Amino acid sequence: MSRKNKSKRGAALVLEGQEAPLDELTAIILRAQERPISASEGAKLQALITTFALLKTELQSKTTSIERLKRMLFGASTEKTDAVLGEEAAKPPPADAQQAQGPARKGGKPPGYGRNAAAAYTGAHKEQVPHQLLHAGDPCPGCHTGKVYLMDEPSRLVRVTAMAPLQATVYERERLRCGLCGDVYTAASPPGVGEEKYDESVSVMVGMLRYGTGLPLNRIEKLQEGLRIPMPVATQWDLAQASADTYVPVHEELIRQAAQVPLVHNDDTTMRVLKLTREQRAAALGDDAEGRTGVFTSGIVAVGEGHRIALFFTGVRHAGENLTEVLKRRAAELPVPIQMCDGLSRNVTDEFDTLLSECLLHARRNFVDVTTSFPEEVRFVLETLREVYRIDKVARVQGLDPEQRLQLHQKESEPQMSKLKQWMQEQLSERKVEPNSGLGEAIQYMMRHWEGLTAFLRIPGAPLDNNVCERALKKAILHRRNSLFYRTLNGARVGDIFMALIYTAELNGVAPFDYLLALRRHPAQIAASPGDWMPWNYQAALASLSAQPEPPA
Repeated sequence: MSRKNKSKRGAALVLEGQEAPLDELTAIILRAQERPISASEGAKLQALITTFALLKTELQSKTTSIERLKRMLFGASTEKTDAVLGEEAAKPPPADAQQAQGPARKGGKPPGYGRNAAAAYTGAHKEQVPHQLLHAGDPCPGCHTGKVYLMDEPSRLVRVTAMAPLQATVYERERLRCGLCGDVYTAASPPGVGEEKYDESVSVMVGMLRYGTGLPLNRIEKLQEGLRIPMPVATQWDLAQASADTYVPVHEELIRQAAQVPLVHNDDTTMRVLKLTREQRAAALGDDAEGRTGVFTSGIVAVGEGHRIALFFTGVRHAGENLTEVLKRRAAELPVPIQMCDGLSRNVTDEFDTLLSECLLHARRNFVDVTTSFPEEVRFVLETLREVYRIDKVARVQGLDPEQRLQLHQKESEPQMSKLKQWMQEQLSERKVEPNSGLGEAIQYMMRHWEGLTAFLRIPGAPLDNNVCERALKKAILHRRNSLFYRTLNGARVGDIFMALIYTAELNGVAPFDYLLALRRHPAQIAASPGDWMPWNYQAALASLSAQPEPPA
C-alpha cells in the first residue's frame, strides 16, 4: 500500500492477520462505555489486548529483534536458506534450468506461467463439437487430392462461466381445478426432483465454504443475497449440522484407522469457544481441570501405507492428550508408533510409549530469528541443515524404503549433524557465544532436544520435521482468522468433522466435494460399513452400489 493511500485511510493495526483501523477500534471503545458491544466487536478488543500483551512480553525479552517481531505479527513469507541469508536475488538460476524455461517475459517468468492447461479442468463438463463442414474421409478442400481423417487429439477450448455457489430452481407446476366438484389436480414433479427443498449438495457446499475455505456463514448469506438466492445463516447451520451427524460413522472409522498407522504427527493451535462451561471443562480434563483455561484445536496427521488421515479436535485438551485418546484405539499387538511433534511437553502422550521424533525446523527457526545479529554463525547452521534436507530429498526422489533411507542418512547426514553438534559444543564450552544471547539459547535448545531432533538417524521412517501437521492446522487457523471463534463445543465438533473429511480427501488426491456428497447421499450404507467409505476406497463402494439391480417397483 502506498503512503498516499495509507494517509487517506488513517492509521491501522494488524490484529491476528487482519487490518483494524484505529478509528474503528476507538469507536468500539466509546460504544462500550454506553452499551454492551457485540461479540465480534468484543473479539476485536480482545485481539487488541492480546497483541499489546505479546508486544510487551517480546520487547522485554533480550532475544527480541525487529525481524522476529515482524514475523510474529505478520508471518514470514519464507524461511528458505537463500532468502534468510539474503542470497536469493543474487544467485542466478542454473544454466540447465534457464534452458528448460525457454524465453522469459519481464520479471523472469516463462510464457504461460500461472495458466492452467485444458487438462487441469477435470471437473469441467465436456462437450463434443463436430466440424461444421467436413467429415472423416471427405476430400481435402486445400489440395483437392487427399482425404481428411480424424486426429486423435481434438483442439480444446476452455470456456469458464460463473454461477452462484448455491443455486435454486423454482418449478411452477400446473394446477387444475374441477369446475363442478372443486377437486384440484397438480402436475407431478420432474423425474429426479424430490419434495425436499434442499438437495444434499447444498449442505455439502455450505460445509466446503465454511470449513474448507474459512468463509463465515454471514458472508455466505450476504453473497447469496446479492445473487438473489437467499440462504439464511440459521438454515446453513441446520444443514451443516445434519450433514455432520451423517458423517459421524466415517469420522469414527478415520480415528480408528489413524490409531493403527506407524507414524503420527501432532501439534495444536489456540482457538476460542464462547460458551464453554466449567462443567464441560471438568468433564474433559477431570482432576487436571484446576487452573487450566486454554482452548485449542489439535491436529493429528496419521501417515500409513499409501494414504494419510487428518484429524482435528477442538476443546480444552492439549495435542498430547488428544493423541492419547486416539491411541487408545490402537491394536495391542502393533509395534510402538513413531511420533513427530515439536519440543513442547504438552504434545507428548503420557499413557502410551512412542518413538519420539522432534521437528528439526522448530530448532532451525530459533537460528533464523537471530540472523541479523549473528549472520556467519547462522549461515553455518542453515547450510548444514540444508545439506541434510537435500539428502532427504534424494531419498524421496529415488523412492527408497524406510530402511534404505535410514542407511543413506546414516552414511551422508550423520557426518553433517556430528559436525554441527561439535560446533555448538565449542561455541558454549569455549565461550565463543554468550549463553543468554539469542544464539546461545538457540544452541542450548538444539542440544537439549538432540535425541529427538536426530531420530531420523536411528529410526527407519522418522521424518525430519512436522510440516505435514502444521499445514493441516492451517485449516483451523483460517477458520479462526475469518470467524474468530466457535460459539459452542457442538459447533466445534461439526467443524472438526468437516475439516477432517475435507483435508483427508485432499491429502489423498480426492475431490472433497464429490466425496462429501457421496457420503451425504448414502447414510445407510456408511452407517453399516464405514470402512468401505474412506476417501481412498469410496469410489469402489459407489461402483458396487451401481452394479446392484434396482428393486422391483
